[in-house]
Amino acid sequence: TCERGQWASKVEFLLAVAGNVVGLGNVWRFPYLCYKNGGGAFLVPYLVFATTCGVPLFLLETAVGQYTQEGGITCWRKLCPIAEGIGYGGQLILFYSCMTYIVILAWALLYFVFSFSPQLPWASCDNYWNTDDCVDLTTNNSIPWGNKTNSSSAATEFWERRVLAISTGIEDIGSIRCEVLMCLVAMWIICYFCVWKGVKSTGKVVYFTATFPYVMLIILLIRGLSLPGALQGVVFYLLPDPARLTDPQVWMEAGAQIFFSYSIGVGSLTVLGSYNTYNNNCYKDCLWLCLLNSGTSLTAGFAVFSVLGFMAQEQGVPIAQVAESGPGLAFIAYPQAVAMMPLPQMWSICFFVMLILLGLDTQFVAMEVVMTSITDMFPKVMRLPGRREKFLLLFCVICFLLQLVMVTEGGMYVFQMFDYYACNGACILFLCVFEVLALGWVFGAERVYGIIKDMTKIRPNAFFKICWLYLTPVVSLGTFICSLVEYQPLTFNRWYVYPTWAYSLGWIFALSSILTVPGWALYKLGTESGTLAKCRQRLQFLFLMFGDDDIIYLAIEQNCENFP
Repeated sequence: TCERGQWASKVEFLLAVAGNVVGLGNVWRFPYLCYKNGGGAFLVPYLVFATTCGVPLFLLETAVGQYTQEGGITCWRKLCPIAEGIGYGGQLILFYSCMTYIVILAWALLYFVFSFSPQLPWASCDNYWNTDDCVDLTTNNSIPWGNKTNSSSAATEFWERRVLAISTGIEDIGSIRCEVLMCLVAMWIICYFCVWKGVKSTGKVVYFTATFPYVMLIILLIRGLSLPGALQGVVFYLLPDPARLTDPQVWMEAGAQIFFSYSIGVGSLTVLGSYNTYNNNCYKDCLWLCLLNSGTSLTAGFAVFSVLGFMAQEQGVPIAQVAESGPGLAFIAYPQAVAMMPLPQMWSICFFVMLILLGLDTQFVAMEVVMTSITDMFPKVMRLPGRREKFLLLFCVICFLLQLVMVTEGGMYVFQMFDYYACNGACILFLCVFEVLALGWVFGAERVYGIIKDMTKIRPNAFFKICWLYLTPVVSLGTFICSLVEYQPLTFNRWYVYPTWAYSLGWIFALSSILTVPGWALYKLGTESGTLAKCRQRLQFLFLMFGDDDIIYLAIEQNCENFP
């Protein structure tokens, strides 16, 4: 069988983790959340969650991977077998993410191709897909188009009528969009060859995919800040509104952003850390990578809102009217702003190259994490020559076939449903709560602390121990409960309400990753030899004797089979 492999150098690990955690959310979600939730004041809850949950969990997962040298599922067999369901839940969320995330890259690739047109197709209303209500903002700048009844911008019509050809609802799936389909195939081929040889290929690709987006971001930042109206946009982005801090929704959105952008809870950091050497200084690495992630989010906000400020000034409308997040920012607002600049094709190419590369390494690292986790479950079979490449091809084909519905005329409704339910922040929060309880209380925070000290030869700050035992589980659980209490059913474009069966299907996707945790625990208790009374004794032993880490570790290691 082939060896498991390791990173060829520390730089490969740092770039792979940076490429994974720095993604589209840093560019199209954080800036919007910041302006919407109190500007600079939003940084208060953001930093609170980063300090109490983000960084401690980031370090915990990376250290667990480096210590066990195992994937996101099998690592639990060495730490706490009854909690192995956490690993299965994380891999299921990554599987859903692999299907949704790459669709965004396909859209971005299509926009990138259109950027080479003599005239950007979203810059005018002279195209066959435009309606009579279309407004060309590049020529009608003096007219606040948002005040016109039923009007829509050229960029909006290009996105909805040309790219998506969007139907009236999820009930009307329609036909497959061939251009998007071809772009999707191209992205799958690229991702396949990025990871087909494991860390040997992934470690080389990230030298480009993790660094070049920063070149593009700096270019777009400089260009944005040099535009008229840029200062107005930046002030709008960061102007503090402390009154917003009393709104629980602001704190929930800050927490969700940290859990998403730090890629915690799903096993990604565990897998990436598992390819390190045992004595790698993961403690210092994690602190720098967390700083890089949050710093990128903040910098991207300047690049985005300087351009939105320019667009608002050109149109003569408030910035709030042009500010968008998610696909609305990437495929409507920013392309519209680019169309108003001199040399629009060049800036459009820069923007979509940055988007594609930001998303690409997040996508193929997620694929690598799933592949590693499955390979480590069946090492004797999966590490035979050629087996990994064949299984990866099968994985890509399955994902591709299942996501075909997302590139139909009604595909955007399916995409939003997957994104809202299957890849839900509440699911990740749930996994994080049980992860930190299993490692902090059952395996033992003191033991984790000692392991990190043994690996790095550095004594971590005692604050991390407090977080693993108290702060992180309490804050994560509180946020999870709030997210359920504040739950709002998904709508599309603020007007389309999904049918009941779609909401039911969405909840099935959400619960599929959550129920793996109690499901696996019950399965382990049920399949162990002994009566129900002995099962109760085992549970009492696990959760009442946490004062002695060595006894617990021995009991967990042996699955409590020898417990009298």
